[in-house]
Amino acid sequence: MMRKSRMGLVVAALSAATILAACSTDGTVSPSATTEPDTSAPPAETQASGEWFDQAVYDEQFEQRSATFEGDPETPWLQYIDGPTTDTAEWATDEAMRVCFANASISNPWRQTGFITMQQQLAVLEESGVVESMEVRDAGDDDNTQIADIDYFIAQGDCDVFIISPNSTAALTPAVERACETGRPVIVFDRGVDTDCATTFIHPIGGYAWGIDTAEFLIDNLEPGSNIVALRILPGVDVLEHRWAAADRLLTEAGMNVDDFFTGADPTEIKSIITDALSSGDVHGVWMDAGDGAVAAIEAFEDAGAELPVMTGEDEMSFLRAWEETGLTGLAPVYSNFQWRTPLLAVEMIANGEPVPSEWVLPQTPITEEERSDALAANEGMPDGHYARFGGSDLPGFPEAWQDR
Repeated sequence: MMRKSRMGLVVAALSAATILAACSTDGTVSPSATTEPDTSAPPAETQASGEWFDQAVYDEQFEQRSATFEGDPETPWLQYIDGPTTDTAEWATDEAMRVCFANASISNPWRQTGFITMQQQLAVLEESGVVESMEVRDAGDDDNTQIADIDYFIAQGDCDVFIISPNSTAALTPAVERACETGRPVIVFDRGVDTDCATTFIHPIGGYAWGIDTAEFLIDNLEPGSNIVALRILPGVDVLEHRWAAADRLLTEAGMNVDDFFTGADPTEIKSIITDALSSGDVHGVWMDAGDGAVAAIEAFEDAGAELPVMTGEDEMSFLRAWEETGLTGLAPVYSNFQWRTPLLAVEMIANGEPVPSEWVLPQTPITEEERSDALAANEGMPDGHYARFGGSDLPGFPEAWQDR
């Protein structure tokens, strides 16, 4: 007799057509820190341009911000936007499954937080007999290493299911396709690849949504002609490039003066960039494509005796705490860290032969000033590198597993 799924998803009822046929990239709009997100249509004047800008995907993610997510809001890692599903009946089994996880890295606090959540979810599924084991290979942010990791898993022939969090988009596509060719289920999450062969691709709404949320926040809190410094981690990762493609487009259209810099999330580099910018004039806003280094940016303003900027960071605790302590005008966009639970819960569905969303789109909601105190209270005692929307407070290792990292 097949195991009963704990997931509470009524995925079999998913329709064969998406409810957002007109959408297709990453974008959200948050007009200010004190109002609800704008749900009007995306601006018609936004035209496709640039290697990483896709108008159709931008429009899709713009609309998805106001979509209805199926499932219980109390378990957002199981929510999804209604759409096409993948039939998994051929992989249904009563045997515990061997999971092979090719991870891009755990080289930053966001990924470390997510991997802890994943390990705690794994413990639950091992106890219930869904998963026998999960072999993890960490690529250390190197494409060639991750390609070799995936090929190793394929060659050993011992994987009942593959989970892949790609290091970069184009480089990992052939390796993901080779995993698909084994005939075993393949779950891709976090970052995408240029193929739709995976059983499911799990991700929050996306980078365009982040970019729209953050750009609209800066636009609504600054005057046209304001000077904005954009701090970017690294090039070539789709979700990061999409964040900037959307934000750059909107900020430029709004008449902002924007300079962007790659920082490698290095606090010293971030301080140097901000210090140099302040030496040339006022900096009114700071845009970031991730929360790493937000505190360093704030400290650079303080060291220079300059007025704090309007700033977007992330739901990382260091930013939330600095935001509260300084009283700056801020927004914490979210790339839902709880998504690290979802691939293993998808394994449970596959073991039960349940259909899974072909593209599993998870909710992605920024933390506003009104919500900041609740987010801080819910994560009291967590380290600065923790992420408020980690979604693991119901797992057995809470809170120690996340505190003792």
